[in-house]
Amino acid sequence: MEKIEEQFANLNIVKRSSGTKEPTYLLGIDTSKTVQAEKGSFIAVLCSNGSIRIYDKERLNVLREFSGYPGLLNGVKFAHSCDCVYSSCTDGTVKCWDARLASDKPVQLFKGYPSNIFISFDVSCNDHVICAGTEKVEDDALLVFWDARINSQDLSTTKDPLGTYSETHSDDITQVCFHPSNPNMVVSGSTDGLVNVFDISVDNEEDALVTTCNSVSSVSCIGWSGKDYKQIYCMTHDEGFFWWDLNHLDTDEPITCLNIQDVREVVNVKGGILDYLIGGLYHEKMDKLFVVGGANTGMIHLMSCTTSGLSHVTSLQAGHAATVRSFCWNIQDESLLTGGEDAQLLLWKPGTIEKTFTKKDSMKIASSVYQRVRVHSSDSYKRRKKQ
Repeated sequence: MEKIEEQFANLNIVKRSSGTKEPTYLLGIDTSKTVQAEKGSFIAVLCSNGSIRIYDKERLNVLREFSGYPGLLNGVKFAHSCDCVYSSCTDGTVKCWDARLASDKPVQLFKGYPSNIFISFDVSCNDHVICAGTEKVEDDALLVFWDARINSQDLSTTKDPLGTYSETHSDDITQVCFHPSNPNMVVSGSTDGLVNVFDISVDNEEDALVTTCNSVSSVSCIGWSGKDYKQIYCMTHDEGFFWWDLNHLDTDEPITCLNIQDVREVVNVKGGILDYLIGGLYHEKMDKLFVVGGANTGMIHLMSCTTSGLSHVTSLQAGHAATVRSFCWNIQDESLLTGGEDAQLLLWKPGTIEKTFTKKDSMKIASSVYQRVRVHSSDSYKRRKKQ
């Protein structure tokens, strides 16, 4: 643990994004994965105004912006094999842009069914399949699938769905996450509290469902972890954390590794406060799962995860001036990108310090934005503390 503690404790800010005309919360971050893009890597950031900004990783300046107008974009993800960036949209489509091109027009459009409002999605590790989750409309909450491959025989830029899963969630599907190395495995999470694991190589939905885990609360984040990525973790909108081991499905061992209803009540953060969870980070080299959380002041906390519980490792401060909403860890150069409600995108690297320190402005955003962003409620926490 000492090595990782040192690694994170040595992180310093090397760059801050330049200001933009319209300050927004930064809700999601992904970086381009192509080898040829190393010298000029792109960063894609989901903003609370429903758009995606493309940044130059070296300078952190905005190169271009993509909009889903009149729909709002949800989620951001680069393809694994090219510089295409995807996002799902409330207009019933998943859109794909080429991050290298200034054109606001998507290079591909994946159309859903007429009533679909997409709020989550992911792309399989081989870039062959896209899966998107919908808001519940009447009695339906759907997972919709498309073939994302480009067919030289069919140069159409618009694609219709391959099919849907409709029986396994009963409320808004807030999270979709493909397995990092098996393109047939995907996990979904919903406000119904269920986390479903599917093998989409199987013909029908009932047989494709590998297992269902229950967080008993609205799911805010899911991911894969462990050796060969045989474990899944889940965070909830009321700051719960759950960790399951799929290796135990065919054994007598319990599948649940960890079950914490409210992380804020059990984790002691040295010299700070834990107000919310941001996401998970599986460190492949160390075979170790970490949980990232934060304080409303902008401090970022890193916690290690074992079957005994979560324990505080280290904290990053003097970066953000408000709640941190997103991060992206690069295991190659051990750098960290973070985005927050202060409209700042920060690049952290080990051992170096930024040359120019720009003032961290607090910001007031029109109330319409607050309707879209996740609110970390502390009511239940306060209520329990009083009892």
